[in-house]
Amino acid sequence: MISKWMIQDSAQRVQTLYRRFAGRGLLYHRQMNVLVLNCGSSSLKFQLISTSLEQIDARTDRMLAKGHIERIGGAALLTFQTAENEPERFARPIRDIKSALDAALEWIGAEATVVEGVDGLSAIHAVGHRVVHGGENFSRSVLIDDVVLRGITDCIDLAPLHNPANIQGIAAARTVFGRALPQAAVFDTAFHHTMPETSYVYAIPYQFYRRHKVRRYGFHGTSHRYIAYQYRTIHQIPRDAVNVITLHLGNGCSIAAIKGGNSLDTSMGFTPLEGLVMGTRSGDIDPAIVEFLCVKEGMSVHEADLLLNKSSGLLGISGLTHDMRELIAEADESGDRRARLAIEIFCYRIRKYIGSYLAAMNGADAIVFSGGIGENSPRIRSRICDETDWLGLKVDEMKNAALVDGSEGIFSTNDSRVKLEVIPTNEELLIARDTVRLMAGVIS
Repeated sequence: MISKWMIQDSAQRVQTLYRRFAGRGLLYHRQMNVLVLNCGSSSLKFQLISTSLEQIDARTDRMLAKGHIERIGGAALLTFQTAENEPERFARPIRDIKSALDAALEWIGAEATVVEGVDGLSAIHAVGHRVVHGGENFSRSVLIDDVVLRGITDCIDLAPLHNPANIQGIAAARTVFGRALPQAAVFDTAFHHTMPETSYVYAIPYQFYRRHKVRRYGFHGTSHRYIAYQYRTIHQIPRDAVNVITLHLGNGCSIAAIKGGNSLDTSMGFTPLEGLVMGTRSGDIDPAIVEFLCVKEGMSVHEADLLLNKSSGLLGISGLTHDMRELIAEADESGDRRARLAIEIFCYRIRKYIGSYLAAMNGADAIVFSGGIGENSPRIRSRICDETDWLGLKVDEMKNAALVDGSEGIFSTNDSRVKLEVIPTNEELLIARDTVRLMAGVIS
């Protein structure tokens, strides 16, 4: 078993090597191009981002290219786009993650693609990986070496669907770029390591935490951390003055209570299944339902797990779709009862969590919405804040309606007790910036 002390010692050795590399004038005294990889079991998402050590700034941080390869293992669907052009979509056979990365890099390096500031793959200075689970050993982002890779492998039992794919992405990048090119791991779970025991210990026999590390870990940590950073930057306050509730609402949804700049609690738990109603995930349910369904429907535990992760949530309630935009359209056009019900349950569950987190934090300065739904659906934001008079949440509907398509701003009234705000998330940028900061020794 890899300990966090071994990981820290290993990371310091790797960091020393990269500092020497940087000392030759090749790295962080200028803009760097970081390839950010998010590898799933049958998909690969990437962004090529130009960034530096400076404060996050739209003038210096730029997305140069991005892409998504779906259905890896067969006839894959590829969508690639540079910052200046419309997406290109095509299909081709893609065998595995390594083949997917090869296809992405072939496109980036192609003469016809013309990615600004990139003349061949030598212009990629580092690779940053989204890694879903870091267990208890990884409380921050780290540079990757063999010790770190073994630590990520040790977490496979905690994330059997995600960590193996993340490891394949790391191995593929090593094969393509060689071991000398810096790679960093940025963990979904890391930001939530500040939660106290009262938040992360489950009320089951404590021996299962000791033996198997069964506890709340929380996910979407990179997104919640980015939102909290942007909030303090926008309002020009120190980190320890950030007391907000952050909502990451997309196909996956989570809410975090951030007090004094640290994660106090979050809705996702041992896995990303717990918490809010999501696109295809159930969120909170009575755990006895699993055994009941296994008996009544003749399901295996694995089949019940798939049901709760892939066929529940908005899709399960509505019987139509997991896409909130389609549900709203269906509710408006045909008055479909179950579409309306799915929307109402989605918003009600979030409202309950907001109330409980306001109590746990003894109040907050703002509730911040992000993610695909949180950033682009004024109607859902407004409905979540319905019937919250006692909490003092008041929506300015004109301001709310104007916040779509990546807009950032406050949509509460001047006399709202708690500010309501939209801050678009950018996990890929944070991964890129962590990679550069690790190489420079800013994160140690």
